[in-house]
This record gives sequence, structure tokens and C-alpha cells, in this order.
Amino acid sequence: MSEEPLVAIVDDDASVRCSAARLIRSVGYRAEAFGSAQEFLDSGRAASTACLILDVRMPGMDGLELQRRLAGIDSPIPVVFITARASDEEERRALQAGAVAFLRKPVGKDALLQVLQGILEKPTNGEGNSNDDSSR
Repeated sequence: MSEEPLVAIVDDDASVRCSAARLIRSVGYRAEAFGSAQEFLDSGRAASTACLILDVRMPGMDGLELQRRLAGIDSPIPVVFITARASDEEERRALQAGAVAFLRKPVGKDALLQVLQGILEKPTNGEGNSNDDSSR
């Protein structure tokens, strides 16, 4: 049996990290939280991360810089930004750089889970929908 995908959460707000990790684990994914972009990079988890939830504004390296660094090493990690304070320009830059979603805090759990499911539960090898009625 394969291991569930890892969702990494990078946010300087401990309450956001904890609540996001708890929500993600509650639906069966693995979650690991990091208090800074540098902590995430130093962890060596980038290679095993299936999705990165990232704050824009953090002390030290901000989320947009982490996104740039990961792109610079050809990291294929899908990025979902969640932020309370970001300009329209920051949102535009994040999306142009390939972010999958840009959500504003407070984010409803259903909205976040819908985005994550869209990233993590894509059909593989072109397989069709499991609700296919052709076997009847």
C-alpha cells in the first residue's frame, strides 16, 4: 500500500500551522508544518512534498521567494498560497509563477480541502472516472 501524499505547511503563525495540519490529517493526508521558508528548505522534505501550503508574508524569506527558489531547482511542487495580508500585485506574481491557488484568510475548510483534493487526487495514467457505468 502506498503512503499518503505529504502536504507541507509553511506559515509563521503557529495557530494557522496547527489548524491546517489537523484539518489535512483529518481527511487522511500526511501533513508537516514549518515555521519558516528556511526551515522547510533545511528539512530536506521538498523532494517528498506533494503539495505546499505557503504564506506570502513571513519574516526572513517570504513565500514568493521560496516559490522562486523551488522553481529555480525545477521543483514540481504545487503551491497553494494562503494569506491574510497580500497585495493584488503579490497575488498576480504568485499565480504567474505557477501557484495553483491563492486563498485569503480566513479560509474555509471546504475551500482548502477542495483545492487540495484537486491537486492530490488527480486520476493517474488517464484512467477514467470510478463511477463509470459501462460495466452494466
